[in-house]
Formats: sequence, C-alpha cells, structure tokens
Amino acid sequence: MDSTISVSKGVFVFKNGATKAPKTRRKAQKCHSLLDKDTNDSLWYRNYHQLWSKISEQLVKLQTSSYEKILDDLLAFVENCRQQTLEYDGILPTAALLTGINQIDHLSQFQTLAENIRNNTYSLVVLLQSRDCPSIKAAVEAIVSGFVEEQRLAEDSESKQFRRNQLNFSVLQAWYHEKHEHLDKKPNLTVIMPDFEVFAPDVLQDLILVLNSYAAELPFVLIFGVATSVTTVHSVLPYHVSSKIKLSIFQSEPSIVNLNKILNNVILTPSCPFHLSGKIFKLLVDIFLFYDFSVKGFIEGFKYAVMEHFFQGNIYALCSMTNDRDELEEAVEQLSSADLESIRQLMSFRPLIESLDNPQEVIDFLTKDDYLRRMLPCMIIDVHNFWFTFHCAMEMLQVLTVDLPKTPLGKQLRELYGFCISTDVTQTDEYRESIQLVQFTSKEEILQKIIKMLEVISKYFELNDEASIRGEVIFEVEPLEKINNDLEAFATKIAQAGMNVEVENTSETKTTFTSQNMGRQELKEKLLNAARQPKMESAFTKAINSLISYITNDIFRQYLRPLSRGPPLIELFVFNDAASVRRHIVGVPRAALHTALNNPHYYLQCECCELDGDSNLVSTLPDLSVAYKLHLECGRMINLFDWLQAFRTVIDDGDGDDNERQVDPKIQARFTRAVAELQFLGFIKTSKKKTDHVTRLTW
Repeated sequence: MDSTISVSKGVFVFKNGATKAPKTRRKAQKCHSLLDKDTNDSLWYRNYHQLWSKISEQLVKLQTSSYEKILDDLLAFVENCRQQTLEYDGILPTAALLTGINQIDHLSQFQTLAENIRNNTYSLVVLLQSRDCPSIKAAVEAIVSGFVEEQRLAEDSESKQFRRNQLNFSVLQAWYHEKHEHLDKKPNLTVIMPDFEVFAPDVLQDLILVLNSYAAELPFVLIFGVATSVTTVHSVLPYHVSSKIKLSIFQSEPSIVNLNKILNNVILTPSCPFHLSGKIFKLLVDIFLFYDFSVKGFIEGFKYAVMEHFFQGNIYALCSMTNDRDELEEAVEQLSSADLESIRQLMSFRPLIESLDNPQEVIDFLTKDDYLRRMLPCMIIDVHNFWFTFHCAMEMLQVLTVDLPKTPLGKQLRELYGFCISTDVTQTDEYRESIQLVQFTSKEEILQKIIKMLEVISKYFELNDEASIRGEVIFEVEPLEKINNDLEAFATKIAQAGMNVEVENTSETKTTFTSQNMGRQELKEKLLNAARQPKMESAFTKAINSLISYITNDIFRQYLRPLSRGPPLIELFVFNDAASVRRHIVGVPRAALHTALNNPHYYLQCECCELDGDSNLVSTLPDLSVAYKLHLECGRMINLFDWLQAFRTVIDDGDGDDNERQVDPKIQARFTRAVAELQFLGFIKTSKKKTDHVTRLTW
C-alpha cells in the first residue's frame, strides 16, 4: 500500500531528510541599570555604591554566622534521625524550626537549609510550599516529582520520566528501591515545609498519615517551618496525627535579637560613617517594634535613608571617604564651586567661622575655594575622630548603666543611641537617676564596671589597628589613651580605699546637744551650724564621687555631644529628613488614593488632567476620577440616576436639555464601569433599602 493511502483521512508529513535542530540555550541577558551614565559616574553614586556594598557584605557575614549553629543542629538531626533504630518504629522523625515572624527572608532561609542538607548529608530534599498543595493529590505529586528531579540532577543523567498520573508513593517506592537497592546506606527523603501555618489542616493531616504509612520502606524526614510557636503544631494536628510524628524543636534567633546584633556590630559602629538622626532612628525602630518585626524592612528603610542622603549632592559623598588621605583629597578636588558654596551654607560651618580669630583666615574660608579644598580633608578626618570617640564613650556609658535597677537609659545600645544623638545625655533626668544608682554600688561592682570600660577602650584600640592594616583613616587615639590611664588610676584608688568614716566630735558639739537649758532659737541656730559643717565621708565614697565627676565632665559631656554641638561638617554624616523617610517607608494608602482620584495630574503629570482647583471638573479627566469627585458632593445615599446625569453633563459637551436627552449607551457603559471600580475600591456599596441608590462608605 502506498504510504499516503489510508482507510481514514489524515495528514501526512514528509521530512525530506530534515533533522531536528539542536536545542541551544539562550544566553541570559545582562540587566542594565535604569540610571544613565552620568549618574553612574557621579561622585555621590560611586561612594554610595561603595559604602552600601561594604555594609551589605558585613550584614551577610553576620547573618551567616547567626544561622551556623541552627544549621549545624538541623544537619545533625537529618543525618542521625533514621540511624538510631534499625527498624522503623512507626513514628516519623520531624523537626520544627521556630523562625519567628518576619525574619530577614523566611523562604531564602529554608532554601539555604535545603542546599546545606543536599551538600552536607546523604539526603534527597524537596521544598514543599503550601501554594503547590491545594489538595492531597497535588501534594503527593509535588513530593514525588521533586524527589525524582532531585535524583536526576544529582546523577546528571537522563532518568526515567514519569507522567503526571504516575506520580504516587507506590511509584516512588519502586523507583527508590530500583535506584538504591545496591547501596549499603540509603539516602533519606527530607520534606521541608517552610510555611507550616499556611497549609490547609486537612491536607497536612492526610499527608502526614500517608507518609507514615510508607515510612517503613521510604525513610522520610519532615521539617516544619513554624513562624509563631510550637503550640501551632499541636493545634493544627490532632492526636491521631501528632502521635505519628516525633517532634524535635529548633529555635532560631528572634527578630529583636537579630536586629540588636545588626545595630551593635554593623550600623552603630565607627566602621559605618553614615548615621541617622534621633527622629529617623526612632521611627525605623518603632516601625520594627510596633508594626511588623521585620529586620529586612528595617534594613531596607536604612538603605533608603543612605540613598537619600547621598542623593542630596556630591558633598555628602565625603562621609564615606574613610580610605587613605590621598583618595580623600582626590574626592575633594572633584567638588565644584557650587558644592563648596553648599558646604559654606551648612549650619555647623558658621560656628567654625565665628571661632576664628584671624580675619584673613575668615576671608579665605568664605571666598577662596582652593583654601577650603585644602582644609576639607582635615575637617573630614576630625568628624571621623568625633564619631570614633562618640561610639567608644557611648559603649562605656552602656557598661556603666546596663545592669542598674529599672535601667533608666535602657538595656540596649539602640536605646542609648537615641538619647545621645538627640540631646546632651548628661543633662537628662535618666542620666542623673543612673548616676545616683551608680553611687550606691559596692566596691566589687564598681571595679567590674571599670574593668569592662577598659575592655571597651581596648576594643577600639584594636579597631584602629585593623583600620590601619586595611589602609583606611587612622583614628586619633590620644584621648582614649588618656581616659584609659585615668580609669586605671581610679581603679587602683578605689581598690585601696577604705570604708570607715573618721568622725571628729569636739567637746563644744557634745555640750551643745546635751544641754537641757537651751532655748528653741538657740537650738535652731546650733542645728543650722551643724548642717553647714562638711559631712565626713569615707575614702571609698570620695573615690566614687571623684570617678563620677570625671566620667561625667571629662568623658560623657565632652565626647557624647549632640548634633547641635558637633564638629563642623557634621551634617555630611547624618541624615535628618524624617518627613521623607516617613512618607516613603510608612505607607498612607488612603491619602494616596484620594490624591490620585481627586487630582490625577499629581501622578500622571499630563496637561489634560491639570486643574486650577481641587474642586474643578473637566471632561478630560479619567472616568473614575469624575465619578469619584461627583460622589464627594453627595450625602450618605446616592441616587444612581442623578449621579449618571451629572456624569453625563461633565463628559458630554453636547447641547440641549440634559433632562430630556437620551443617555448615550457608551457614556452609560463608562459610568457603569466607573461605579463598579469605586465599589471595588470600597468607596460605595449597593443599598438594600433603595434599589436605585448606593451607600457611600467614606466621609
């Protein structure tokens, strides 16, 4: 029979020797920046990118070290949980990782865990997310296909492909024994559920029962990602299901601990020259504590503040110049005359000019750009030294007050930073209360505090040595050396001081207070004279008072100065635009929606939507905007027919009596769509009292 002759009708294909074209992978296109070349080459952008890369690298290292302990414990659990008994005892080994809400990146944390299990244990891993498991059938298919694909990638070879209707645990069992029956040690099958709370309870319960029924032949290991608490597991799983698992609890660091580590080790350190003002810092911390507990959100808010700070101009790029003096001078040379004039207009520049005694020097600062360029490197380094001693003194103050009753200045460094950056901390009531409590501490406690303060100074000496090794600016350590020597002298004096008080009682004093014939006025004068006499103090009390006077006047009052009394050019290191941060970080959806609908020109920036006043109406506005502005003029109940007539009056510029004219079907359709959109946005709802009315929901 001819090849083209068939009983049934059909289409016959002739290849004519053509072969299938080989598959070629498309090269990934490189993502180009949305910024133009001039912006990428500008001084502020280059320094911003350099500073944020440095901060980001430190954050990654800190996060990695924070996860190491919990990752090691989970890897040991996965490796050993099926090796404890030779036979399956009817209970699935299960780990519950309590991550806490709004971790830096919840899903990426479990992706890292899955990668570590693959690389460091003999296991196959499937990351099972709730969105892939609307039913028990879909969950089983996701698990089976995940393990098959995992094995195929591990072998880097073409393995048997299963159809969708073949993905069940019976097929997985046969496939698993076929692949691993010749091995002495068979791999575990680890199923990770990163969003345990989001799973449908019935799907989760059925899945655990099914896994348990096959666990004698397939070595399943479960890992739950629990964002709240372990009680959630018991509330979701009834007894007949929870009795099938052996739960081990692993606790990761809470969000607040993670935030404190980031602040203490990365942001609130001399290695980070960029600083936030007290208002912005409090705003970001309050958003974290009272809104979302999201460390990632805090970091993004901090990054936005860094970006806004540098975007103000090239002069703000000088704050990140912590490299050698040559690079700092090179950056200063790139400043234009307008940039130098902006420096002269800084608030902190005026006290510098007023403090100069030489009139010629004042003229040079204000009129000669070359002279200002020569002086800028020294002024920038002075600000770096200010922050170096500021952070050291702040940590010393924390050591002194962190364990006091009720902790007036707070337990965390972030609380103390809010006090020190905003005001003179030595003038606050909290500081006075703390100092009074310090005066009542014992000799052993005060000596331990001095030792810890000396350790803080030693840590900053090491930071300076590391900076010199990296070729960065070497901070001025002479003030710290003096403080170190003085504290050692005070420690020796306090250690040798006695606790006894030598009281000298004269015969006159004795007879004065033992005389029975003394009048009331005479007794009053004697008591006042006795009160004016200097009080007798022990050597220990005198040493404590001398120490407190020294640390208050010579350390904290001198080095914990607020921004208003900071060195010249302090504004280049501090971002103080709290309104901008609040506007971009704290969303105000209702206000933004009202602005968009009431004045579309604010966002669209088109000429046809430009209005002379907010209450005006023009036919070129979007239909939704016209309907919204008309509904603002109505009361609680809105008549749809009247609303349609008003809408037609604005949209249609035709002549004739509006009440007698027939409504154009196109205009009616546009009106209907606008009303539906307003209902979707929540501004109106249908009324049950009157069918031809809608109810306004906002006022």
